[in-house]
Amino acid sequence: MAEKTTRLKARLPRGLADRSAADIRATERLVAIIRRVYERYGFEPVETPLIEYTDTLGKFLPDEDRPNEGVFSFRDEADSASSDWLSLRYDLTAPLARYVAENYERLSKPYRSYRFGWVFRNEKPGPGRFRQFMQFDADTVGALSPAADAEMCMMAADTLEALGIPRGAYLIKVNSRKVLDGVMEAIGVADEKQRLTVLRAIDKLDRLGIEGVRDLLGPGRKDESGDFTRGAGLDPHQIATTLKTLEAEETGRDYSGETRLGREGRAELEQIAALAAAAGYGPDRVRVDASVVRGLEYYTGAVFEAELTAVIPNEKGQPVVFGSVGGGGRYDGLIGRFMAEDVPATGFSIGVSRL
Repeated sequence: MAEKTTRLKARLPRGLADRSAADIRATERLVAIIRRVYERYGFEPVETPLIEYTDTLGKFLPDEDRPNEGVFSFRDEADSASSDWLSLRYDLTAPLARYVAENYERLSKPYRSYRFGWVFRNEKPGPGRFRQFMQFDADTVGALSPAADAEMCMMAADTLEALGIPRGAYLIKVNSRKVLDGVMEAIGVADEKQRLTVLRAIDKLDRLGIEGVRDLLGPGRKDESGDFTRGAGLDPHQIATTLKTLEAEETGRDYSGETRLGREGRAELEQIAALAAAAGYGPDRVRVDASVVRGLEYYTGAVFEAELTAVIPNEKGQPVVFGSVGGGGRYDGLIGRFMAEDVPATGFSIGVSRL
């Protein structure tokens, strides 16, 4: 009787994808177009490795319920004298901060560079949510002025149009972490988990509207399917203060309950909007939007989100609004972790894989 052969099952880990010739060629075309726009703005290439020391990357991802807080990590066994942990990079910004700090004296200031490549997230996979994806970043290091943030927004708009996305089918949304941190200060939220729940509620403003956010700031919200999302548990006064601040930001009105930090953030947003409008990137292309939060914790000022607003058919032919294809913001404290003083920096990242 012939022996049974045990065959391995050919299977791909969840959240990863094989890439066909068409995928690869499409990526090459996208990368070439993005590179041309970034270089037209005066950015030059640099490349950092896929693996960094774990403490170099820092703990800035919000996904705390996954192993290693959303990062793929392993111990450096190759060096018997070292017990350091290594991690696959989860974005291209944290490695740039290490590179700039390590080479600070020899780099011209402001330092303007771009990078593209694969990044990895140890997150729960889902539709359109991968564990490996490609990003294309541009960053300006050493410029404190909101003009550098406005330039990022304008370059993002130019990049999307160069990629064939017509005006009116996309929007670059801008908010400020100073405004959001000012909200937390004003309502007395210090607990990190509650703070994250408040930010996630605000992030849904454009999708759920004020009333939906009000529910998520309070006890919680039940959606149309009957699923319940637990809220932040704020009291009525805290909820009212949060919503008034967001409404003031959207309309440009003054709000007496806003903190000094919040007012500073709003003044910077007004400056970014004015600079964009003066350059011909008015509210139909670059717009202040209170719903922009951005998940990474290292942002300190302006934050940006590039969204496709047109209805696009998905793989099954169903019409969907695709949403975010890029984002970024100001991170004035990230490089300073390696140095004696903070270094101002701002950047923008296109999601090549999403596009």
